[in-house]
Amino acid sequence: MRLHILSLFAALSFAASSSAFAQTAKASVAPDLAKGGAIVTQVCAACHGADGNASGAANPKLAGQHPEYLAKQLHNFKPSKDAKGADKAPERANAVMAGFAAALSADDIRNVSAYYGAQTLKPASGKNADLKKLGEKIWRGGIADKGVAACASCHGPAGKGMPSQFPSLGGQWGEYTEAQLTSFRQGGRKNSVQMTAIAAKMSDEEIKAVSDYAASLR
Repeated sequence: MRLHILSLFAALSFAASSSAFAQTAKASVAPDLAKGGAIVTQVCAACHGADGNASGAANPKLAGQHPEYLAKQLHNFKPSKDAKGADKAPERANAVMAGFAAALSADDIRNVSAYYGAQTLKPASGKNADLKKLGEKIWRGGIADKGVAACASCHGPAGKGMPSQFPSLGGQWGEYTEAQLTSFRQGGRKNSVQMTAIAAKMSDEEIKAVSDYAASLR
């Protein structure tokens, strides 16, 4: 009897180890850029461009963005489950993107994100010279009297960001960045507690200024 129990324990331990190994191995598999490119051509290119350089500010430029960050955003467009297993609304509310993201598997998301991350950004540029000084001041030094930290402290002096946590904003459409900051402030976008708190303290002019300045960063 004791031998049977030991054998069963060994078998269960082996199964658990094999499962963990399989999950680790799957996570370490390199993304398939060719498959990502095929999905982009069929699904994403109409809005974001085949090379990730969207033709208009209504849609973000995705070329050169951190794949980890892009993957997180795509997952955030999907509905999820709460601790009790009940349906939970997506952290990013966008009817169009919710439909596209729902059709993508975890592997699809990984491949698409890697494909766009490997493309070369064709940067936008700042348009509002009158607000450039204000935008630069906020980017580099924040807004001290409102407790707003410098944007550069997370997104970097040149707007390159940090994989997974902070997106690259340098060269992004200023209008798009402005729209996202406004959405954070109004509670429409809920997938970053940090950005919600920061945007809540910023005026329309400050948001516009720093968004336009970020577009000029290289």
